[in-house]
Amino acid sequence: MQKRKAYSLIPGLVALAAAFSFSSCGGDKNAQQAGMAQQAPAVATMKVQLTDAENYQEYPAKLEGKTDIAIRPQVSGFITRVCVDEGQEVKKGQLLFVLDQVQLQAAVNTARAAVNSAQTSVNTAKMTADTKRQLFEKNIISAYDYQLAQNQLQTAQAALTQAQAQLTSARKNLSYANVTAPCAGVVGTIPNREGSLASPSSMEPLTTISDNAEIYAYFSLTEKDLLDLTEGGQRSMQAAIDAMPPVKLILANGTPYPIEGKVATVSGVVNTATGAASVRALFNNPSGMLRSGSTATVVIPIYSTNVIVIPQKATYEIQGRRFVYVVGADNKLSSRPIEVLPQSDGKNFVVKSGLQAGETIVIEGVGTQSIRDGVTIQPTAPKAETDTTAAQAPAK
Repeated sequence: MQKRKAYSLIPGLVALAAAFSFSSCGGDKNAQQAGMAQQAPAVATMKVQLTDAENYQEYPAKLEGKTDIAIRPQVSGFITRVCVDEGQEVKKGQLLFVLDQVQLQAAVNTARAAVNSAQTSVNTAKMTADTKRQLFEKNIISAYDYQLAQNQLQTAQAALTQAQAQLTSARKNLSYANVTAPCAGVVGTIPNREGSLASPSSMEPLTTISDNAEIYAYFSLTEKDLLDLTEGGQRSMQAAIDAMPPVKLILANGTPYPIEGKVATVSGVVNTATGAASVRALFNNPSGMLRSGSTATVVIPIYSTNVIVIPQKATYEIQGRRFVYVVGADNKLSSRPIEVLPQSDGKNFVVKSGLQAGETIVIEGVGTQSIRDGVTIQPTAPKAETDTTAAQAPAK
């Protein structure tokens, strides 16, 4: 009886061992699959699409008033009065400086006396010529005496004309003692004050009047920029200028100027030393915020339509070439070279070639050891998008 009981236990043990073996095989397979899934890192990706983009190119610029006139005296003299101050706005014709007028007034008086003397000589010569004419008509004097009187009259008249010209010049010099503004604008530095000698030959002007109602911003474009602007010479420079969008201005403290400007001219000569051409943009300056001599940055916007825009952090560079990681159908990564526009907004690139709309690329972790060719990943939404989705999800 006991042997039968022992033999009856064997089939049950065999069945239990088979079940345990089956369970162990299934568990190992599931664990292996779970381990593989756990090894694939979660990486933020994005699907690229066609869109419109606005990038910009920045150029350092120097500001100059539309009219910057150096004020120099027309005559020499000591400054007796300075009628304006630095930074003051003046109108056209307003008195700026007064020079010593004593010598100039004396020259006017001398020239006036010379005119009076010459006029008297003309009157005397005319009386003599009239008398000689009457005597000549009566054959009392010879033709020689009559012609001599006429010549003396003409000489006196020429001397009068000369004296009158000297008087005009003396009066003009006297008027130059009052130095006035040739245009409306803002007064610059005044290096010389009362008592200083002012002369037309002085290297330093009395001051500078800047017409700041409009300001020129001068910057430079390289030969490559000029070729890109004219599309390789397919259109004229004037047509390219007319087609340019309004430009912006960033002031020295980093704040944007509120009024947009317009590129007005491009120099027709490329500087052989710098390989660049001078460009002039015009900005209205109604408040006088912009000052001649200041520095700023001209920002030229560049608009692109139906292009692919990707974050700069999604790219990496090797030997001057830029690459991205493209996610394949099996979530396996492959690096791919791309070409981008040289202009950017500081955060994104506009792709010229290398990507197609609808493809997925890695946008975070590029350059780390875990992101490389052949790695399988778990694509996830960018953190910002996840947060936005969570914020928009309805509360339960």
